[in-house]
Amino acid sequence: MMSGPRVVLASASPRRRRFLADLGFCLEVVPSGVDETQVDADTPRATAIQLAYLKVTDVARGRPAGDVVVGADTVVVLGDRVLGKPQDARDARAMLSSLRGKTHRVITGVAVARAGAGCLLDACETAVTMRTFSGLELEDYIRSGEPMDKAGAYAIQGRGASLVARHEGCWCNVVGLPLICLLKLLRQEIDLQPTPLPCSCAEWPHRLAGPPPWEKWS
Repeated sequence: MMSGPRVVLASASPRRRRFLADLGFCLEVVPSGVDETQVDADTPRATAIQLAYLKVTDVARGRPAGDVVVGADTVVVLGDRVLGKPQDARDARAMLSSLRGKTHRVITGVAVARAGAGCLLDACETAVTMRTFSGLELEDYIRSGEPMDKAGAYAIQGRGASLVARHEGCWCNVVGLPLICLLKLLRQEIDLQPTPLPCSCAEWPHRLAGPPPWEKWS
């Protein structure tokens, strides 16, 4: 178990919790109560970053000074269209049919805030190309129930991997938490020793310089 400040995850995602637990953090989970519909950003990237920022700062306001709060938000983008979580099987079928045989983007905004201090932000993007899977494969996957709580209606870490032809960039980002990106931010808040990652992701250029447009750094 890592020593140092307590790390608080501002998310109920079991996948993000597992990633942080695998890194050995003393972890507490406090999901944010932020209304995600309040975000009105110009681009999918800005949407992901702003949602991560709002979730983390919402939780950090109620924490003891020194706690480090971590949050993330992932969006799936096909062309200019952002795909959220499907509402039902019919919605999942439509999403996966639109992704079939095409390349889409998965963008995760990451935020790290120390209670009583500022917030660090970044984002990671991965390109994912889906196979031209059959209608039978599609229906079998929908029946599994796995698509129902996943952005874009698939889980690359689960049965959904069978629908993917390839990806370029961070695999963990597609799962929902880009570890290389996160650890870069955490090292600015916590004295971390070199950490063996539970993945083999290579870095991929993804940084956007400067603060987000809605925030003025003091």
